[in-house]
Amino acid sequence: MFELKKKGDQYHFVLKAGNGQVILSSQMYASKASAMNGIESVQKNCSNDKCWEKNTAKNGKFYFNLKSTNSQIIGTSQMYASESGMKNGIDSVKKNAPGAGVKEVS
Repeated sequence: MFELKKKGDQYHFVLKAGNGQVILSSQMYASKASAMNGIESVQKNCSNDKCWEKNTAKNGKFYFNLKSTNSQIIGTSQMYASESGMKNGIDSVKKNAPGAGVKEVS
C-alpha cells in the first residue's frame, strides 16, 4: 500500500509491505499530482533492474534508491544491516508496488 501524506504545503509518499513496514520513501513534492506521478513512476520502473541503485552508507549499512529512466531518484529505502536484507527490500518493492493501492493519510 502506498500512503500519501501532506506535510505543510508539500506531499510525499511511502510504500509499505504487507506487514506495515515502510520499504520505500519518496522525496517531497510541491503538489499532490506530482506525488501521484511519483507513485506511478515507482510502479512503472520497479521491474526494471537498471533503475535500482544499491549503496553502502558511511556507517556500513546498506540502502537502495529507485530511479526513473531519466536517473532521478523516485524513492529511497531504509537502512539495512546486511546486503541480503537490502536485496530482500528491493524484491519486496518489486512484489508490492505494481498492484498497490494509494491511501491518503493525515
